[in-house]
Amino acid sequence: MDNWDEVRTAYQVARMGTVSGAAEVLGVHHATVIRHIDAIESRLGVKLFQRHARGYTPTEAGQDLLRVAQTTDDQFNQLVGRLKGQGDDVSGELVVTSVESMSSMLVPILTKFQDSHPGLVIRFLTGPRLFRLEYGEAHVAIRAGAVPDQPDNVVQPFRKQNFALYAHRDYLAAMGPFGGVKDMANHRFVMDDDTIPKAPFARWMRSNAPEGTANFRVSHMNSLVHAVLAGAGIGFVACWEAERYPELVQVMAPLDEWQAPLWIVTHVDLHRTSKVQTFLSFLKDEAKAWA
Repeated sequence: MDNWDEVRTAYQVARMGTVSGAAEVLGVHHATVIRHIDAIESRLGVKLFQRHARGYTPTEAGQDLLRVAQTTDDQFNQLVGRLKGQGDDVSGELVVTSVESMSSMLVPILTKFQDSHPGLVIRFLTGPRLFRLEYGEAHVAIRAGAVPDQPDNVVQPFRKQNFALYAHRDYLAAMGPFGGVKDMANHRFVMDDDTIPKAPFARWMRSNAPEGTANFRVSHMNSLVHAVLAGAGIGFVACWEAERYPELVQVMAPLDEWQAPLWIVTHVDLHRTSKVQTFLSFLKDEAKAWA
């Protein structure tokens, strides 16, 4: 690429979604932004953006450019920090992704980290799809379950989540106490709707709940917690989360076989950047206070 200004301009348009937003970030006139976008699209022979009334939306090619440019921008910022002797500088964007059920634990940590670094833009991404570190979709991922095995990722063990069976106290008042596995036929259960569940506790529930007792099924852990809180039945809740709800009663203590390991995952290209390393140290330190 002969003109890196054009790449930088396209990157900011992809980030901001508008010509005016990119122009403000770059400190140039909006006509310069349009000229750069037209030039790079002509040079590459491909459309990077779909133009519409609300702004610019990246095409598939534009998304590819955004991912590569994000990684390049992070690496360049790291280099600048080293050259200036400011290796602890934390600015720009920090993109963190996790399973949504961890939001209540991670959001306070992210907020506290941002308070320490006012120039930082936090993007916290959750959802059913796996955000791809190799495409620059996130700097840090908190993932649950089996050890992530995507190539070129740095994987570190983080925490083990303990899960136990809980019921709302009103459910127990109506249905009677829960007497363990031998008593399951006399109760109702909330179950993962996945026929091949990934979580160990969900597999246990599918194997042990008698037919006809798990008629309330959900596709997400947050929904499972809400169902238990609503009295739909007995279900698995992370022990740290259950502590937030005094109306929940633990009816079966956590077993080792129900534990769900958490992993911190970063891409090898960004793992050593000052921004990622500073956040990882902060996250691990803050997590020590978790029960």
